[in-house]
Amino acid sequence: MATTKLDLTGLKCPLPVLKTRKALKTLRGGDRLEVHCTDPLSAIDIPNLVRETGDRVEITRAAQTIVFLIEKTDR
Repeated sequence: MATTKLDLTGLKCPLPVLKTRKALKTLRGGDRLEVHCTDPLSAIDIPNLVRETGDRVEITRAAQTIVFLIEKTDR
């Protein structure tokens, strides 16, 4: 189980969700992707992406950064 970090701070919609989707395709079941974003729309877009892929996500906020910890399922 590996954790990959993806710093997408400063990027605007739709780039955060597009880059997250691309990174998720490289992961195996049980791997994690930690995504850091500053775009407020990513709080909507990335959870919707994760719902589509069937993976799991935890969301935390720190100052103006939104952190998504996505765990890839075996699907």
